[in-house]
Amino acid sequence: MTQESWRRHSEWPLTVAALLFLVAYSVQVIADTDSEVVEFLIWTTWLAFAVDYVMNLVLAPNRGRWFIRNLHELALVVLPALRPLRLLRLVSLVRVVHRVGGNALRGRVLIFVLSSAVLLIYAGALAVLDAEANSPGSNLTTFGDAVWWAMTTITTVGYGDHYPVTVLGRCVAAGLMIGGVAVLGVVTASVASWMVQSVAEETAAEIDSVEEPIRQEIRRLSAQVEHLTTLLQAGAAHLPQENPGASGPSQMRS
Repeated sequence: MTQESWRRHSEWPLTVAALLFLVAYSVQVIADTDSEVVEFLIWTTWLAFAVDYVMNLVLAPNRGRWFIRNLHELALVVLPALRPLRLLRLVSLVRVVHRVGGNALRGRVLIFVLSSAVLLIYAGALAVLDAEANSPGSNLTTFGDAVWWAMTTITTVGYGDHYPVTVLGRCVAAGLMIGGVAVLGVVTASVASWMVQSVAEETAAEIDSVEEPIRQEIRRLSAQVEHLTTLLQAGAAHLPQENPGASGPSQMRS
């Protein structure tokens, strides 16, 4: 089995694992509970991610290069302190949604952007609440405040009414800011592309409406010229042919 084959076959199971992790992690953070069912789901999905990391490392054509380029994957699996960052596994959900978004580029971009924004806001709110809820001096203690903070952060508004005070919370904020800039960039590019395409289509329609009468007149004149040429050729074919040498012998006899 190749690494590409493993990724193709493991994509949907990992997507389900990511969804289970999101549900379990949401219950754990929002309800502030550590029930056995929640812990079992979290550790089961962690095991799925760990198996995926090991299989990708084993099947990589160049293991050393893949290991260096995917140190973040190792950190997410090994370091418990980075547990909120495991929400990055939800990127697989975005890829799946992006692929089923249809063939129209604009529709796929729209679905991709909206799903990315929703996942970023929700995951950022969960991650910052997990890091900040029980920290001294924190002003992010409820899920509603965390969602509001995530929305103002991803849109780069930053009212300042809520802000993280822990190192991990600020790391989550930095990631959310970068993700927000990327999402807004895609939105801006998509809108600009749509506007350019709309203007180009309208301009082409206007040019066609102006040039169409000219094209029709050219076609009419071309047909007339062709008709006249045919008539001239037919008339030339019926004219009597002169024989320049016919008078030569009679003049010699005289």
